[in-house]
Amino acid sequence: MAAGQAQAPSSEQAWLEAAQTFIQESLCPTGKGPNVQFTESVIDCVKTVWLSQGKNQGFTLPLSYSFVSVQNLRTYQRLPCCSHLSWSSIAYQTWAPEARPNGVPLPRERLLLVGTLTDLSEDLEQGCRNGSLYVRDNTGSLGCELIDLDLSWLGHLFLFPSWSYLPPARWNSSKEGHLELWEAPVPVFPLTISPGPLTPIPVLYPQIASCLLRHRSKLRGEKQNLAGKLIRLSAVVKSKKKAYFILSLGELSPTVSQAINHVSIIVQIPAQLVWHRALWPGKAYVLTQLRVSRIPGYHYCVWMTSSSSHLMLLEPGRVQELELEGPFLEVDSKSLPTSSNFQDKKGPKGLMRDSRLLNYTGIVTGVLNEPAGLYELDGQLGLCLAYQQFRALRRVMRPGVRLELQDVHLLQSVGGGTTRPVLASCLRGAILLRGFSCQKPGRQSSHQAHGASLYEQLVWEWQLGLPLYLWAVKALEELACKLCPHLLRHKQFLQHSSPGNPSLGLQLLAPTLDALAPSSRSIRNAHTEILEEPHHCPLQKYARLQIPYSFPALDTLEKEGQCRAWASFDPNILLPLPEAAHLSTCQLNNRLAWSWFCLLPSAFHPAKALVGVLVASSHKGCLQLRDRSGSLSCLLLAKHSQPLTDPQLVGCLIRTEKFQLVVERDVRSNFPSWKELGMTGFIQKQQSRVYVQFFLEDALILPVPRSFHHSLAPPQTESTGIEGPHIGQSRLFLLSHKEALMKRNFCASSGATSGLPKPTLSFHVSGCWLGGTQRKEGTGWGPPEPLTDESKDQKVLLIFLGSSVRWFEFLHPGQVYRLVAPGPATPKLFEVEGSSCTSQRPLELAGCVSCLTVQDEWTLELESSPDVLGIPKALPESSLTNLLSVKVSRSHNVYCCFRSSTYMQVLSFPPETTVSAPLPHIYLAELRQSSWGPFQATASCHVVSVVSLQLRWVCAHCTSVCPQGKCLRQGPACFTQTSISQASIRLLVEDGTAEAMVTCTDYHVAAALGLCANEWSSLLEFVRKPGRVVLQFMEPGAQLESSAKTEDPLTLYLHTLCTSPSVLRPIVLSFELERKPSNITPLEPPRLQRFQCGEPLLTRVNPRLRLACLSIQESEYPISLGAFASSC
Repeated sequence: MAAGQAQAPSSEQAWLEAAQTFIQESLCPTGKGPNVQFTESVIDCVKTVWLSQGKNQGFTLPLSYSFVSVQNLRTYQRLPCCSHLSWSSIAYQTWAPEARPNGVPLPRERLLLVGTLTDLSEDLEQGCRNGSLYVRDNTGSLGCELIDLDLSWLGHLFLFPSWSYLPPARWNSSKEGHLELWEAPVPVFPLTISPGPLTPIPVLYPQIASCLLRHRSKLRGEKQNLAGKLIRLSAVVKSKKKAYFILSLGELSPTVSQAINHVSIIVQIPAQLVWHRALWPGKAYVLTQLRVSRIPGYHYCVWMTSSSSHLMLLEPGRVQELELEGPFLEVDSKSLPTSSNFQDKKGPKGLMRDSRLLNYTGIVTGVLNEPAGLYELDGQLGLCLAYQQFRALRRVMRPGVRLELQDVHLLQSVGGGTTRPVLASCLRGAILLRGFSCQKPGRQSSHQAHGASLYEQLVWEWQLGLPLYLWAVKALEELACKLCPHLLRHKQFLQHSSPGNPSLGLQLLAPTLDALAPSSRSIRNAHTEILEEPHHCPLQKYARLQIPYSFPALDTLEKEGQCRAWASFDPNILLPLPEAAHLSTCQLNNRLAWSWFCLLPSAFHPAKALVGVLVASSHKGCLQLRDRSGSLSCLLLAKHSQPLTDPQLVGCLIRTEKFQLVVERDVRSNFPSWKELGMTGFIQKQQSRVYVQFFLEDALILPVPRSFHHSLAPPQTESTGIEGPHIGQSRLFLLSHKEALMKRNFCASSGATSGLPKPTLSFHVSGCWLGGTQRKEGTGWGPPEPLTDESKDQKVLLIFLGSSVRWFEFLHPGQVYRLVAPGPATPKLFEVEGSSCTSQRPLELAGCVSCLTVQDEWTLELESSPDVLGIPKALPESSLTNLLSVKVSRSHNVYCCFRSSTYMQVLSFPPETTVSAPLPHIYLAELRQSSWGPFQATASCHVVSVVSLQLRWVCAHCTSVCPQGKCLRQGPACFTQTSISQASIRLLVEDGTAEAMVTCTDYHVAAALGLCANEWSSLLEFVRKPGRVVLQFMEPGAQLESSAKTEDPLTLYLHTLCTSPSVLRPIVLSFELERKPSNITPLEPPRLQRFQCGEPLLTRVNPRLRLACLSIQESEYPISLGAFASSC
């Protein structure tokens, strides 16, 4: 016990010595010796506050606390903290849970902070005050925030009993933290209060002061004192020249007629800007030495403070109203401000609404987007501070902060993706801090730490209204989450846009903003916005915004496309009746095996815009759009019938609003027949392939500088950009032939493990070199080196495999490319093949002299057209029509063989509209006039005769004939006894210009025979018993050939029907060519045919056209059918 009592004085002595040392170094005036009285005053102040808590456990000194200087706090305190000297541990434990459940309380540190409260930073000169507050000691100064400032505190030394320190946030370019002073500071020395005036101050009240403004000439050179109740306080406005704010005083006890009378005062003296922190709406004040002045660009005179003006609280008995006489005191009713009517009006962009002005006090419950000035109030309101210059307030804004909003706009139902009402403050209103947060600031994501300057640009330069601004902020968030940080850097993506350094984020939004933003962007006049009545600002009127576009993640778009594609997959729709009823099991499942589904942006609500970085995949050899979520394959065309040729597009940022999202569906099924199409259990496996297709002429293409790419960007094997080498060599070649991309056998390169060659994704092109090798010279290429042998054929075979297959989509015949090899110059780099096992003989067969394997690190560049380069347009001949492939025999001998490889190029995309145009109506002879006539058309013709007819019932599984519904297949019995009907008929038709043989199948046979649905069903039921009926009608006079007995009633009926006028009649035939003509298989030439007409005649007759029936309709002029007229 005695030892403990002896230890306490020694601890206090050590604490006192440390305190004295700190006070002398950090607080005592510099340039003077030790000041014992100064030191004792500081320690006594600490003791007084320490003992005031009442639970000091018998210690007269806070031994657990230590003094901290501004410099040490700024240098070593890297985490947020708080210190409460006047609080007990129980008080802190009671206070800390207020931060939960969504936040973490500020950790408590036992630190003593003493310093001078001032509005002058150590870095600013006397005349450069901006209204900020600082705590200063001998080591430096630190910005601070205070709830209720007494102007008499400035310049005095204080102990701050309760405060918190927050290190600089990520967005803070100054890298300076700040202090939050929770309680009133305790002065180390008693404050000297200046005595009031001996006589009452003569003042003017608002009604008289406002009248005097209209008679400025009578007050020239005079200064007046104004008194009144503070009814309005604007934000602090900072321009390039000066900073200022405007306050409005009203009558102390206004009558009904005086209720709208107020007078505005501009405060723009730098030393007086700190008044903004001391003013409280509702309190009465006196402002002295005011003068009347006219503001440039504003129509009226206003009261303005002078350098000798003072601000003081209005106390009864210390002021006296100044009595003035003259006719100018009469109230001019015409000059009184008028209130605006809040009613909806029709505007150019829909229903225009007026916002409401109100005052509101609430607590911040969420930070939605700090750089954009978006927060959540009381869990149910949005708060937008973007229309003010709110940078100074940003550092304290976090959940738990209590705010008082003066003259804030309430906007309801703004749209643009925002569902809650929004409070937004213009320059007229003030955001007043009324309570700090006990929460530790949350960790900011990168897109919430950058972009403040860009968001300010949207408001101040683009003049966006609040609905469009909220959508733009949300869109930039979506884009930043899509592209950063794996592809682009947040800071560069959200940077301020300038003419020489545009912002990628703003460029992506520009097409939409140009269409929706105001066409006339006038600069906001702050004086007019604050002073003029009725009030007018960017927040006054608004219209509900329909979301223009959303920018979904590519994997989200892909999944949604897949979900919609499979949700719309219905076998009954893909194979409708009556077509499905005639398909066998194999045909049925083959028809369902592949289908496609296409989505347009308009199919989504809201419409979606496609955004991503274009990359060339070395794993698939295709182009992809990539964002942070993944990659989406894409099929691109520069424009209609024009393929992609420029490799410099790789790495560009692409946005398009016109695209087609295509989902190819692959299904493995075992439906027995059409009757089970509604049973999903017969679907064994389903998978899909998703890609987008669009024209580049419909897209916004933004080159991305290499510095914008993040260090985590994919390697060159998944190329996201092309940057020219600083040193290197290149060679031009003209491409004449391109093979398909597929897996082929290639020998392993030198140094690789021995073994059988593995199939490798590859392709090759053939062409010819244009000149010799060129070396890099500065930013261009030097002259080509002379060729060693001018007479040598320059034909070359280029093999692309491995990572180099990424260039597949850009290579097309007829184009000139530059093959670029980075790095030091290597002699004969493009002439010697080092890794190919291709022998000379196959190359000779291919018509090429040399073979070269394109290395992974080599790149391609598109050069000018052959005409520009002075090269003949005719392409070099190439006999390489097959693919050279390496194979290994059973005896492990390696040999080469040719394998066909056809490459197909997409020339255009299907139209977005699904409405099909009617088929052209033609004469049959027109199909012969042009070998490339319409593949599908309609013709009015006459059925000359029936050539053949076949009706049968077959097994749905094995297609064997099924008499009486039973399959006749021998051996293993079919697992199903389902039978289907099939029919076919061949008709000879003519329209007076030509003859054609028309083949009709299945349900088209009923139309050809002129039977209705009931008659057709009855006929098929008669055929079910024999299972098959076949009739062949030969030339006129020949006998009927039939598979059944000729005396069979069914055969006789069919023969009579096929030769009756009900079949041999005029019809309107829709058809397609049974075999489409081409240069490979042209139409048959005319043939000689003998006719007997008295004397035999020999004439040249065109072969009959062969057509497939699409539909048969009755002619407008039918003949009388007599007894064979349909009774249905």
